[in-house]
Formats: sequence, structure tokens, C-alpha cells
Amino acid sequence: MASINPLAVQLNETIEKHAPAVRALLSPRGERLFFPRGILFQSAEAKKKAHRFNATIGIAIEKGQPMHLSSIARHFQGLEPGEIYAYAPPTGRQDLREAWLAKMRRESPSLGDAPVSLPVVTNALTHGLSVAGDLFVGDGDVLLVPDKFWGNYRLIFETRLGGRIETFPFYEGKGFGVKALRAALAGGRTGARKAIVILNFPSNPTGYMPRPAEVDAIAEALVEAAGRAPVLAILDDAYFGLFHDDEAATESLFGRIAAADERLLAVRLDGATKEEFVWGFRTGFITYGIKGGGAALYDALIAKTAGAIRGSISNCPLPSQSIVLRALQDPSFAAERDAKRGILRERARVAKREALDPKYADLWDLYPFNAGYFLCVRVKGVDAEALRVHLLDAHGLGTISIGPEDLRIAFSSVEKEDIPAVFALVAQGIRELRATMG
Repeated sequence: MASINPLAVQLNETIEKHAPAVRALLSPRGERLFFPRGILFQSAEAKKKAHRFNATIGIAIEKGQPMHLSSIARHFQGLEPGEIYAYAPPTGRQDLREAWLAKMRRESPSLGDAPVSLPVVTNALTHGLSVAGDLFVGDGDVLLVPDKFWGNYRLIFETRLGGRIETFPFYEGKGFGVKALRAALAGGRTGARKAIVILNFPSNPTGYMPRPAEVDAIAEALVEAAGRAPVLAILDDAYFGLFHDDEAATESLFGRIAAADERLLAVRLDGATKEEFVWGFRTGFITYGIKGGGAALYDALIAKTAGAIRGSISNCPLPSQSIVLRALQDPSFAAERDAKRGILRERARVAKREALDPKYADLWDLYPFNAGYFLCVRVKGVDAEALRVHLLDAHGLGTISIGPEDLRIAFSSVEKEDIPAVFALVAQGIRELRATMG
């Protein structure tokens, strides 16, 4: 095993002192991570103290601003050169991190004033998942995930990090499988040392957001499990805010569990990608919360997070962060965002109406959905992958197959008036495949 740097040892001791359960959750890689006192650390010190000349960071300065080209600058309006061309800190712009935490508290009142870490900027959600994995997932670690999940989890946590995903049923009747989650946590599959759970609400691929009572029950199940072993709850909140009916919970589970138990560490991953409709900006956040967490603990976790970022991508793009911050500060932002959410809510309404039309009852069953970008149907009598290929080749319709039975349809990317045609083509495709089967 690689030797552990004294700075990492110091961070580990701090975490052990303030939250032994978090220390137990760290992976071998997480134990080794630290933020070096190299170029970035020394440059940050110089930025504060070098009042005459700053000859540290490797960027070019001209007349007090980062050197830049007019052919590039003309494409930016309203941003200063220092908001575009300079390197961002490994943890992201401080003012953006503070603004995002304030937004998080506004949108999840159950979080209250619970002490949580300042969010760290990631290169959107996928990078945030990888960073969380670096800190907490080692070879052979089991991750409990509902059986309908984003396929990239396997690449991140199994292929890249050597973990092992085990599933439990996503649904119980028309709601989330809380009993199955509780049974999986109690079943010993995670090992005695720690338990890791990934929960993605609203869900990709199902588009389901638990109801408030289900959120409470999920929180209770996690706290109950923490009584047996330290629990890491990774919350993938990529589609947060996109709620399409009045029964769905409108707060993140993070608010319920961030200060629920001294042995339950909540790691929230969210970002501007879907919330602000800026998919290519790649601006996400990772935030930590645990009961009794304080500045020393969170500073240590943030230092390890910064080390994971510095050791992979160095830092995240500054222009995206600057624009996201400006948007959050814009008085028209909330109204504009809510108008776009309204469009998606109307598309979801039409999609649900079409998917539940009795004329399609013999072709598929619709899984409950109420949020996000997608719905998922269980097709009857044909293979979902064969159907996907047939719809693409014969009808020019793109969908996603998930396993042998499930087909994901993204109503988010289809205009409202075209949604009925999408379901009519899926129905036609199923009938055509059935006909070839005799």
C-alpha cells in the first residue's frame, strides 16, 4: 500500500476525533487523500499577502487582469476578465459556494440551521459521484441501490473503484420500496463495518420522487441502520426541483438526515445542470452533513475533497461558475426557472395521460412517476432492447432500454404536442414485434 502523507494522517486524526463513524467510512484511498501545500496552497497565501508582486500562479497578467484575446472576450457579456480566464480554486468560487448553501437552506426548510459543510464545486454530478467514491468506496465495498438506477453508477463505483452494487426493489405498490430498503440494510449484505446507500430522487430512470411520508420513513430506516454500523447515504439530487404533482415531496432527503445521527453521514450531490437548464456548464456541488458535525470535521473532509479534485482535474471551469453565480443573483432568475419547470410539468401531465390510455393497457404498464425528466414503462410480450432497436430503425424514435422489460422515455426532450405521437409509435413497435413472433 502507498505510504500515507503526514498531512493525510493529520486529517484522519481530526476526523477520528470529531466523528469516528466518518473515519470508519473512509476508503483506503480516502484515508490517503489530502490537499498538498504545493503550488495552489502557496499561491492562495500569496494572493492574500503578496502586496507588491505575485509571481506564483502560472497565468499571464496584463494591466492587472488575466491576459486574454478579443476573439474570445467578445463572446462574454457582463463578466469581468477575472471571472472568466483565471483558475478557480480547487473547491470552487467561495461566493458561489456560499450562495448555493443559502439556496439549499431556502429550498429545504427541514435542514434549518443544521451545521453542514460549505458545498464544494464539482464538474457536475458525475464528477461529484466519483469524488464521493474516491473518499468512501474501496475494493469489495457493497453499495445498496434501488433496482432501477442510472447505469453509470456501475462504471463509477464498480469498474473504476472496485465496489459492488447490490439492489433492492425500487417500488412497493405505487410508492418507494421503504420496506425493501430497511430489509437490505438489515440483511448483512453491506458487511458489518459500514453501509453505503445511493438514493437518487427524483429518479433516473423512473421519474419518481417520494411523498413526504416516504421521505420520513427512508430517514427513519437510515437512522435505524446507523444504530448497527456507520452509514453513508449518497444522495444524487440531479433533478431536484423538477416536481410534477402536488403529492411529491419538494425537499431533499438531505434536509431530513444531515443532522439525524452521529453515525449517519449524508453526502448531497446536486448542481446547476438541470436546475438552471445549463447542461454543458458542468457545475455541480458536493455537501456533507452529519449530526454533531462542526468546522474542524468539515474542513478536514473538504481538504480531502480538494485533494481528490486536485489529483484528477485540478479545478472546475471558472466561467461556468461565474455565470451560475450571476444567475442566482439575478432578480428574474426564480421566475424564469419556474416558467421552464412549468413547461416540463405540462409535458409530464400529457405523457402520463398518454401512457395510461386504456388502449395501451395490453402493451405496457407505467411505473409511478411524478418528477424529473423521464418515465419508465414495463413492456409486455417483447424484449425492451429489441423494441428500442426496432423503434430506432423502423420509426426513427429514440428511447432507452433498461433490462429486458423496461423502456425509458424522456418527455423532457419532446415538445408537448409531439408526445402522443411518441407513445403511438411505441405501441406500433410493440405490435409489430409481436407479429414477427407469431
